[in-house]
Amino acid sequence: MHHSRTLWRWLAVICVLSFAVLGWVGTEIYLAAPPIPRQVASSNGDVLFSEGQVQRGQQSWLSAGGQQLGSVWGHGSYLAPDWSADWLHREALALRAIWSLKQFGKPYEEIGRENQAALDARLRHEMRANTYDAATGAVTLSPERAQAVREVTAHYTSLFGTDGSLDKLREQYAMQPGSLANPDDLKALPAFFFWAAWSAATDRPGESDLSYTSNWPHEPLVGNKPTAGAGIWSFASIILMLGAIAGMIFFHGRAKEEDDPVPPKNDPLFDLKPTASMRATRKYFYVVIALILAQVGMGIVTAHYAVEGDSFFGIPLGSVLPFIVSRTIHTQFAVLWIATAWLATGLYIAPAISGKEPKYQALGVNVLFYALLFIVAGSTVTGWLGTLQHLGTDFSFWIGNQGLEFTSMGRVWQILLFVGLLIWVLLLGRGLWPALRTPSSSRGLIAMVFLAALCIGGFYATSLTWGKSTHYAMVEYWRWWLVHLWVEGFFEVFATAVIALLFTRLGLIGAATANSAIILETIVFLFGGILGTLHHLYFTGTPTFVIAIGAMFSALEVVPLAMIGVEAWRNYKRSKAAPWVQAYKWPILCFIAVGFWNVVGAGLLGFAINTPIALYYMQGLNLTAAHGHAALFGVYGMLGIGLMLFCLRGLTERAAWSDRLLAPMFWSLNIGLAMMVFMSLVPSGIYQAWASVTKGTWYARSPEFVHSQVMETLVWMRVPGDVVFAIGCACLALFAWRLATGGRGKTVVVGSMAPQRP
Repeated sequence: MHHSRTLWRWLAVICVLSFAVLGWVGTEIYLAAPPIPRQVASSNGDVLFSEGQVQRGQQSWLSAGGQQLGSVWGHGSYLAPDWSADWLHREALALRAIWSLKQFGKPYEEIGRENQAALDARLRHEMRANTYDAATGAVTLSPERAQAVREVTAHYTSLFGTDGSLDKLREQYAMQPGSLANPDDLKALPAFFFWAAWSAATDRPGESDLSYTSNWPHEPLVGNKPTAGAGIWSFASIILMLGAIAGMIFFHGRAKEEDDPVPPKNDPLFDLKPTASMRATRKYFYVVIALILAQVGMGIVTAHYAVEGDSFFGIPLGSVLPFIVSRTIHTQFAVLWIATAWLATGLYIAPAISGKEPKYQALGVNVLFYALLFIVAGSTVTGWLGTLQHLGTDFSFWIGNQGLEFTSMGRVWQILLFVGLLIWVLLLGRGLWPALRTPSSSRGLIAMVFLAALCIGGFYATSLTWGKSTHYAMVEYWRWWLVHLWVEGFFEVFATAVIALLFTRLGLIGAATANSAIILETIVFLFGGILGTLHHLYFTGTPTFVIAIGAMFSALEVVPLAMIGVEAWRNYKRSKAAPWVQAYKWPILCFIAVGFWNVVGAGLLGFAINTPIALYYMQGLNLTAAHGHAALFGVYGMLGIGLMLFCLRGLTERAAWSDRLLAPMFWSLNIGLAMMVFMSLVPSGIYQAWASVTKGTWYARSPEFVHSQVMETLVWMRVPGDVVFAIGCACLALFAWRLATGGRGKTVVVGSMAPQRP
């Protein structure tokens, strides 16, 4: 008991200090973010962009699809360009061409190497010079550069408008004509792209060869190359990671772990009788499966757009289901179905653990279900309609699609979801309260489940922190609080604690051992995970020290994964501990698969791109997508499926259970995911990384490269994995159908999961 209290104190200290540092970093990002000029004008007085146009251009891009339509500073989708890199390259080429014609009367390609070298040096000096005047808020450009900006502006105005000459390019970008219907929005859009590119090349005040984005993207024309700090902190983070892993293995080798207890002769949960609120969670899991099918279907469509642009095997699907919509649903549903599985698990186990059913608990579970269903359906429909009808920035921000990856639903829906999550925490707390009040060896685990749930509900408030005109650097700061800390942080703590709690109820793990182990694991995970959030923010207009902190603490996120194999092996042995454990074979195998994908997806592929020097070249490329698919589905998805199967085991007639469907489901999902990642995403990501290193980020994301024969062939290489993966989804759907029909009207009569007094 004393040991557990000490661990709890350490956990509290680490969380307080880590969040204090993360909050301080946020204030520094606010102060050091690239300034937004009130005016961009030429030295002869011609105004290119006026006050407020950069902010409105940001809103315009987000309403046109935002991070589902290309990216800015590397964050977003991968089919259309990174607009900051694309603008920077186009402006540099245009300015150099203007000088060549003006000075030599010939195109740049015809003026000879010596003259080319002189213009190249002049170009780097011109593009890096910071002409922002803090007193007036104006950026002043030379007349020639102003002319180049006007030329690039005309290109983007035509691209996001209806110019028919760019139809082929739009198809390559999977864009629809008239992405921006409002003329003022269309006029303001280039101002935001100019500012994003200007921030990426212009030196910070008092610095040389160091832009506001730490020289991202890689662009040789303007002298953008990795900073010395990016290389130094990359090496330092690798050394720290190796040392920490060695320390953990040494500690684990010296510490004598208690053996698992002798399992009971019979299933302790065989006589568990589901309460009304527990039975009410069953429909949550069927919705989870429906969302999985929808998400996978949208993923197939989205991947195919990388080849045909706006068609699906010749069918002009893009006119009713544009790439923006299909990708939004694909990414949003991925988070929603995983979250729903975990929320439902919490509601299922709460009365089972406490042994008591709070009054009106079933009513609350049912009301919450329909409220969440309304939010999911409503946000999807309004986002879809807003995109198709081009309803503008106000509609997109408040009701439609905000254009931000993984958190795209409109603000009204975010507020409703926040309220729904608070209701979930209340329902979970009511269910767990009797167990929290009763002394038991499992009370620490139960407390961890509730505290993680409280953080899940509370931290979703970070989705409400930015407004329509919030600086883009601060939008990214708060968005990663939500995506990294909410999804990758507290949800994982919650799920891990739930698994440990379930294993103790099955008698496969000692409660006291599990209690200490979970607290220690949470300490190790959050110690690196909270400040590891900053590895997403290396190049988003942040101070340079963000690279140092993000690199070092992100490396520590990998350390706990060094022992995942040991835990997976122990879980496998637990599945063989007694004959009755075979009833939980597939949930346990899902938890073992989580360990595998934690090592491969989160560890191997994650750390491959997380060092500053690697991410400098790979941000916004398919190696990021490879890590995302392997980690999101492999870790969180398999975890959600495992928890769902465990709960469904106690909610349906055992005669309706079919391991014959679960076996192909499990292996098809895992094998299909591996094929998808290693036959398509990883090779294409490596090929893109080569292009980024040799020629620049703009080239790795250009239509010439993305639609090259090699890249399109690698897209087609996803098909075998997609087919195998789809078979797994079909088996899961058939399994659910069998449960829904074969077990209808029947319940398993059981006893209690209530904790026992020690």
